[in-house]
Amino acid sequence: MPHDLETFTDGTTAFASARLSAWHQLGTVTQDTMRAEEIMAAARLGDWGVRTIRTVGIDLVNGVEVQIPADDKRMTVRRNPVNGETEYLGIVGTDYTVVQNEQCAEMLDRLVDQVGGAHFETAGSLRRGKSVFVTMKLPDAMEIAGVDRLDLYLIGTTSHDGTAALRVDASPIRVVCANTQRAAFANSAGHYTFRHTSNVNSQISQAREALGLMWKYMETFEKAAERMLHTEMTMREFEQVIAQVWPVKDTASAQTRNNAKQRLGTLKYLIREADTQKAISGSRWAGYQAITEYLDHYQPAKNEIARANRVLTGNVGDLKVAAFDLLKV
Repeated sequence: MPHDLETFTDGTTAFASARLSAWHQLGTVTQDTMRAEEIMAAARLGDWGVRTIRTVGIDLVNGVEVQIPADDKRMTVRRNPVNGETEYLGIVGTDYTVVQNEQCAEMLDRLVDQVGGAHFETAGSLRRGKSVFVTMKLPDAMEIAGVDRLDLYLIGTTSHDGTAALRVDASPIRVVCANTQRAAFANSAGHYTFRHTSNVNSQISQAREALGLMWKYMETFEKAAERMLHTEMTMREFEQVIAQVWPVKDTASAQTRNNAKQRLGTLKYLIREADTQKAISGSRWAGYQAITEYLDHYQPAKNEIARANRVLTGNVGDLKVAAFDLLKV
């Protein structure tokens, strides 16, 4: 499917959202908040029974099929939640340890088990079950210099084909335009990665320490954001940042140059005229918000769902980190 969300033969989609105003506006929503087991069921992510099985190749020798075992590889498979059939997911190494979808949600639950008011907001399956994501909204929000409000989220992602480990990201979501904020700091981790080769549950305490239950990251983010909000930026400086985030080679094609010109025009509109930047206009923080708003809501995509999926699983986070590092003071 163009948007990568998994759709089953009965027409249902492997996605659930617990509130109408979910930041990425994917899929069908419910008005009630959900617990881990409820969002797993609603998103059709429960009871997949992901496992590894023997991997063999088939060779034809003198008209006879001969099995050739791949002793250093295993195949991951699951039970289709609609028809019950066993389905292929990917090829992994022999040291790969399966992480069930339920464990991804449980991991978020355990990270915030002492934070009252946190609730699961979205969950879904991408690439026909090869990747899944779960997001949890935290009860507290931050106010940047008293003028810009950001909600706080944990985003859990994992893959079943060996392409990505189980990972949790701490991310603020800007309320005024519902765009995700990603930033990197030298001494403060905004994410934690669990290796699929060890017991995930035993690493919860390590994750809490590495994230500092995300508060250290958020505190550093907030201080940097406030400095950016209090620092003016000229349009020329903004254009220079854009040129570094999206470099265009001298040998680029006419189409590439035209795309860059259109992108620049949209970004200049966002920082100068968009209602979402009025309260913070003229600042480096406004420059960063214009870039993140472009990535979340304006960059070319087949549809809004495809664009939102890039935010969750693509390189959008890297572009936001690059922009933040260029704009922070």
